[in-house]
Amino acid sequence: MLPLHLNSNEVKNAVGTEVEFLRFDNGQPRKTIFHKSGEAPNLRHILEVAHIESGAGVRRRRRSKFGFKVEHLLADGVTPGSTLGYYILDSPVGAIADFTYPTLVCAYSMSFFASLGASTTILYDGSGNGADSVIKGTN
Repeated sequence: MLPLHLNSNEVKNAVGTEVEFLRFDNGQPRKTIFHKSGEAPNLRHILEVAHIESGAGVRRRRRSKFGFKVEHLLADGVTPGSTLGYYILDSPVGAIADFTYPTLVCAYSMSFFASLGASTTILYDGSGNGADSVIKGTN
């Protein structure tokens, strides 16, 4: 269960500084929304966590998604725009004995996104191999 407020280094910005997010009650039991604390109402930073399950028995699957949406002004300083990033984990939860493989996929994703080669340092500045690839649109 996620805490009511993400204020203990759960979310960091590109320079590694903690960013506080507060839970917003959306009335949906399988979807949680957080808003950045102190944000401007027209330039919101939103974190969304949602889960959907389908099937039954060994065919039951869970699709979990988290994503950030940052509303900002475009280069002209007037036109509103937004940038979104999502991570989806889709797993056959009805046919696995434990969470070894979902954990493995998360570890692969996080390390590729936030590190360089053999480094064990987590990079928040977008310079990790995976982050750099999606930011710049390169393969």
